[in-house]
Amino acid sequence: MASLRITLLRGVLMTILATGPALWSTPAIADAAGNYKAKCAACHGADGKGETAMGKKFGLKDLASPDVQKMSDDELTTMIADGKDKMPSYKKSLKPEEIKDLVGYIRSLAKK
Repeated sequence: MASLRITLLRGVLMTILATGPALWSTPAIADAAGNYKAKCAACHGADGKGETAMGKKFGLKDLASPDVQKMSDDELTTMIADGKDKMPSYKKSLKPEEIKDLVGYIRSLAKK
């Protein structure tokens, strides 16, 4: 009986370990998409192409373009945190990990 409990406990623990990282990373992706929609999409567009009225006015680059994608994570992080030209700074309204997740979201736009 004790060995059955140990075996069941091991099975439960292995299941948690196997599925845990996938479950924990999903909210970050959802949060990044939500932050992108709230903070970036008005100018950069939902697809990141910059084909909005504001994007055209400011000559924004397609976030999936090679020019943007070749930028380092640090460069993108700095741009989001400090702003650039007409783009506002988000270091006061987003946590560093939220900015990091946004960089990951921008990277994902090139894969779509």
